[in-house]
Amino acid sequence: MKRAAVILGILSIAVWAEARNSGPTAQQNPPAAGQAAPAQGATAPPTKRPPQAKTQPEFDAYKAAMANTDAAAMEKAATDFATKFPDSEIRLLLYQNAMRLYQTANNAEKTEAMGRKVISLDGDNPEALVIVAEVIAERTRDADIDKDQRFAEAISMAQKATQTVDTDLTMQTGTPQAKIDAAKGYLRSQAYSIIGTIEYKKENYAVAQENLQKSIDAYPSDPDPVVVLRLALALDKQQKYAEALKVATRAVEMSQDNTVIGTTARRERDRLQQLTGAAPSQPQSPPKN
Repeated sequence: MKRAAVILGILSIAVWAEARNSGPTAQQNPPAAGQAAPAQGATAPPTKRPPQAKTQPEFDAYKAAMANTDAAAMEKAATDFATKFPDSEIRLLLYQNAMRLYQTANNAEKTEAMGRKVISLDGDNPEALVIVAEVIAERTRDADIDKDQRFAEAISMAQKATQTVDTDLTMQTGTPQAKIDAAKGYLRSQAYSIIGTIEYKKENYAVAQENLQKSIDAYPSDPDPVVVLRLALALDKQQKYAEALKVATRAVEMSQDNTVIGTTARRERDRLQQLTGAAPSQPQSPPKN
């Protein structure tokens, strides 16, 4: 997805930036990463200090490990680094990078494993919380014996991410505020989407509607058509047909008709048009990518 690629690019840059700011010479007066200076008289939420290296050998080993671009090699490098520097603060940055590489490679099991490594070292890390929660939500099936426990854990992680994204998301010093806001908005959007999706699966349609709408509102410049369609379905399940039709029509406009999401959106729109007696919509031109 385009928006995911853009945001993950920003966050990936942040990991390397944290490394640069983590060197032993950076331990005096560290910058408040990820936050613009507050306006005169304004109160900004306190931000967590980025992880830092304590010695030059530790920092050099970190840089060597970060040079890996293969997920498995990155995981091994992170493990080797953690063995050599068991008390290092920057271990989590290596596991975080491994998590992203596995996510890019669509390896859900390893993505979750690396994300849990990050969370074990920093339980408030909003990115890892969102990514692990998303994997749990996607991999949990109705037939799973521990379905309820897994869903509860995913919701708890996603909710926590919405609370820590302002204080615990570290970004490169000097990153434009617009990019910082975009990254935070994206993570909030994903967190609310996870909650809404799980509540939909649990047939809590009103709660699902609330959270899916929050997901769209958190990142309004580039809403996820899957979330938009799911919101239409949640409204449909509550017999809010007129409102659901408006949302389903929006999902149609956002999607290609030869895709799974596009086909499903058109089927839902047509069904709602029949239920409401609304006139069929004129064919839409394919959205431009």
